[in-house]
Amino acid sequence: MLDQIISLIREHADETIINNPDVPNEHNEAVVAEAGNSITGTLKSMLAGGQAKDVLSLFNTAPENLNSNPAMQQVSGNFMSGIMEKFGISSSQAMSIASGLLPMVLGKLVSRTNNPADNGFQIQDIFNQLSNNKTSGIDISGLLSKVGGSGMDKDGDGDVDLND
Repeated sequence: MLDQIISLIREHADETIINNPDVPNEHNEAVVAEAGNSITGTLKSMLAGGQAKDVLSLFNTAPENLNSNPAMQQVSGNFMSGIMEKFGISSSQAMSIASGLLPMVLGKLVSRTNNPADNGFQIQDIFNQLSNNKTSGIDISGLLSKVGGSGMDKDGDGDVDLND
């Protein structure tokens, strides 16, 4: 799963990391890896800490509302702290990088997870990996529908668009 998330990050890292003068070129790959580790590490930590509802709600949040989601806020805070500490990036630069990258990446992750035609990200697999298989006997899709409807695909047509 981390490899798939890193691929999503790379798809969106050109402006925020790769072509960003605030990120020295020799740190580009490490900052990309830090973003991936922040996403998976934060979500794992949240699940282990009893915040499963917050993690579930992430997968029911419309892209335009991601910044107000508690899981997104924790991922962003951890990512910013990590790149400030490890790479000497200022807090304003870290905030700019996080706000330019993470909503796109997590929005794409949520969208792909909620799209039944996309087998790249399955909600059950994500939760199983984040919880070290402690969720393998739990119907995550069923829980997701109870947390906030039936995902972002409100009209049940297999895609997330303006009709939802």
